[in-house]
Amino acid sequence: MAAVTSVSTFSGIKQSFDCSRKISARNLSSNFEVLKFRLSCCGVDSLTVNSRASPNNTDRNAPYFSVQCMSSGTDIPTVAETKMNFLKAYKRPIPSIYNTVLQELLVQHHLMKYKRTYRYDGVFALGFVTVYDRLMEGYPSDEDREAIFQAYVKALNDSPEQYRADAQKLEEWARAQNPSTLVDFSSREGEVESILKDIAQRAGSKESFSYSRFFAIGLFRLLELANATEPTILEKLCAALNVNKKSVDRDLDVYRNLLSKLVQAKELLKEYIDREKKKREERVETQKASEAVKN
Repeated sequence: MAAVTSVSTFSGIKQSFDCSRKISARNLSSNFEVLKFRLSCCGVDSLTVNSRASPNNTDRNAPYFSVQCMSSGTDIPTVAETKMNFLKAYKRPIPSIYNTVLQELLVQHHLMKYKRTYRYDGVFALGFVTVYDRLMEGYPSDEDREAIFQAYVKALNDSPEQYRADAQKLEEWARAQNPSTLVDFSSREGEVESILKDIAQRAGSKESFSYSRFFAIGLFRLLELANATEPTILEKLCAALNVNKKSVDRDLDVYRNLLSKLVQAKELLKEYIDREKKKREERVETQKASEAVKN
């Protein structure tokens, strides 16, 4: 039996481990392919295999394989670190109706961003900004709402200003479009057209494109602003961008259901706040009346 020792060094993400196991020499090739596949999912860029004499003195004739894995990625924070960054940046309490969804959104966003094939683009930014603004509609303070946005995006080591600017750029462009020009972006020149062409190229090659729910919502927002909400237009736009329409439909259904539940929850919250406000006012009036009688 040949001894195979795998030594993996993830220099880019500061993780390392040592493990050894014995497999038959004839299975080395298939096991190596499995190893390459698994490590590629973690962002490992290259594998180096060396063969030398076994370090085991009792079996000097058995070959010894050293597998070194290298990654060129940058440090990847954990979900807990991202959440902690947010809490440090925004220390005021957030009403639970908003905070529960916000925390779940932050976790999903973290997993999207640190996926190996992720690459930021304007449609993704538009999708996130749309979700955030819809989620935070009716928040008690406009100033706090923007402060939470800043803390959220910075917790992901991104620029809140870039998100807002890119989202606004795509919104302004979409308002000037109609269903035909929206779908026919590839035949025209322009800043947003170039962004969409780049997305289509990357999505087609599947090398540096990671589909996400934010991306789907960004597409839907473009259609809304261009007054092109017919299903056939979405189908054509997905085809032009090399994106799976079934995935987009599924995520848009989830998004609509979320918005519906949020509307209901916010209505209940408003009713509760109005009731409590009325009770406080009644207590104040009762107190004033009692004081007037005493005087």
